[in-house]
Amino acid sequence: MTYATTYHIGYDTHTQRAKAKTVAPPVERIYQLDESPKGRRRNTKGQTAVCTDNHVANGFLRTSFLPKLNETETVQACRKSAKTERDFYKSLSRLAGHYCIEPMPTQSYGYPYNIALALWDTQEQLSKKVRDWEEIKLLQDSRKTYLTSEERYNTGSTLFYIPVVPLYRMLRDPKRKHTAQLLLSVCTYLYHVVDIPYYRQENSFLYWQYEMLKEWVVSDEYTDEMSSYLSELEQAEWIGDRMEQKIFHRANLTFFKERLTRFKSTDALDLDCLTLAQEAFELYQQYPNENVFRNARPNGEAEEDDMEYVVTMDKYVSFCADGKGWLNENLEQCVNTDLQEYGQMEEPVILKCFDGSDITGNNLDFENRLFTLMEELAYLLSNI
Repeated sequence: MTYATTYHIGYDTHTQRAKAKTVAPPVERIYQLDESPKGRRRNTKGQTAVCTDNHVANGFLRTSFLPKLNETETVQACRKSAKTERDFYKSLSRLAGHYCIEPMPTQSYGYPYNIALALWDTQEQLSKKVRDWEEIKLLQDSRKTYLTSEERYNTGSTLFYIPVVPLYRMLRDPKRKHTAQLLLSVCTYLYHVVDIPYYRQENSFLYWQYEMLKEWVVSDEYTDEMSSYLSELEQAEWIGDRMEQKIFHRANLTFFKERLTRFKSTDALDLDCLTLAQEAFELYQQYPNENVFRNARPNGEAEEDDMEYVVTMDKYVSFCADGKGWLNENLEQCVNTDLQEYGQMEEPVILKCFDGSDITGNNLDFENRLFTLMEELAYLLSNI
């Protein structure tokens, strides 16, 4: 299956690329002096003549003595650069071994060009070999110099909202009941294991978005369309509560494999649903305890106090009511308006530090497969 249609947040923090783009840092303000400096006036008397008491050999004038302080600083700088080089190449060796790459020989070049060249070569190799590689950084603390690597899954500023109203209708259709049960097992996996938020839970982001829409409709002046809007809102609540009860049953996971084995597809929709359910079951078998938030990090440097300005993943990953209609269109508008107030987004990120400590073997294979699965499921249910 190749599906590509989902709902997009109103701003793009990262454009889609082979990998994400780097944003140029803002130019810092240059402050002017309070007043322009005045040039020094030349002393008309000239420099005061100073003579030694005794005659001195002319050879003295051709001799220069370096201050001891300058000599010490030069030696310290050499030692420091030598240690930096040693630490860097040790760290680079660890990184190369982890990612199975062959660094360019750069030790023969002078410092710091050798390090700059090695970094450039490493970035080129990683960008071609590692699917979710984002960047490497050269860090230095009071003890050592080392490299860090960042791998990031770019969500593309997409709303991964999975509608449940279409699934409810499928379950009530005798011709689609078995097909719907396959998708019900998928949703139970996403609900219990992957920990996707559900819009009827009061602690979810979408719960309050729907409540706000309901308040707007009730407080607005009466129109001919108001009764239709209220009916759609009531349906979203009623069906949402009942579908959560069905999705909550873990028996859907118990019979997941059996449903796949016995299922017989009769048309293109059945085949699409079967393929998607098989992908979900394989993901469940390979990652039985992993949830969507396991590697969630802001897509930029953010302190703990700045988290209120970050779009957390629960805001753009969720179950929702329906994928079309008046309610869905207004929900998208409300979410877009709300999320535009934030400066950063939370995305799946893995940071690896090559300073001699244990290196995590984690990767973003789970996230790549999971987000593709959710995108396909949302598209499938929204177009039934």
